[in-house]
Amino acid sequence: MAASETEAAQQQIDEIEALSSIYGEDWCVVDEDEKIYCIKINDCLDQPKWTLCLQVILPPGYPTAEPPIYQLNAPWLRGQDYMELANSLEEIYVQNLGESILYLWVEKIREVLIEKAQSSDPEPDIKKTSEEDDGDDFLLDYQPIQEDPIKMLNCITSESQEVDEELPSIHHGNPVTDRRSTFQAHLAPVVTPRQVKRVLEKLYENKKIASATHNIYAYRIYCEDKQTFLQDCEDDGETAAGGRLLHLMQILNVRNVLVVVSRWYGGILLGPDRFKHINNCARNVLVE
Repeated sequence: MAASETEAAQQQIDEIEALSSIYGEDWCVVDEDEKIYCIKINDCLDQPKWTLCLQVILPPGYPTAEPPIYQLNAPWLRGQDYMELANSLEEIYVQNLGESILYLWVEKIREVLIEKAQSSDPEPDIKKTSEEDDGDDFLLDYQPIQEDPIKMLNCITSESQEVDEELPSIHHGNPVTDRRSTFQAHLAPVVTPRQVKRVLEKLYENKKIASATHNIYAYRIYCEDKQTFLQDCEDDGETAAGGRLLHLMQILNVRNVLVVVSRWYGGILLGPDRFKHINNCARNVLVE
């Protein structure tokens, strides 16, 4: 490891330790190995009206040579609001090249939320869909949740001229149980959205899988001719779990694969641990 990389790694460790102590329960480790973290930020009111989650991935060269990869997530954050906030964060990065900037980012976001709380902006309309609305959903998904994943794929495949409807082989990972909740991943190689639809239909034919509290999925298909990825994800009621699963697949650079993680809720709240189990099950089935 080069000296600069060693220095960057040590700075990351120091910054993470500091942020963890500053933000306590609002700081969440999504994936330690891949350096994915999430910070829940609010407007500092006793009963916060405006909240936002900042998800960051720290590349090996951060902070000395590379910026963090980030995502801003809140149900109300769209269009102009999103662009203005993103521009502010990028400006902070440019003004502090080579330095640790996550604290500055978090406090800038908090400043914006406090301004919103003090202004006449109407309160955000947040409809949570997670099984565990216990205040620890660190990543709120601001994109509309598809009510019916099969119907969504029908829209894609009806426009497609592909005729390939062969059902790919489906591999089932080992189940993991924690406090009566069980998680199991399923994987299939796919090269068309039509195959994604076929695999999902096949899985839902299994009564046990169909009865799962959540069937979270994500897929990535590489289009050779355009040299781009066709990718999508579905939370199935577990707020932001699909996005996290897709992030994991992007980081691992997998292609032409569909991963579904079934979760049977056991009645005991797992908090952020549920995301760890979803990602671990997915990672294990991908490795296998």
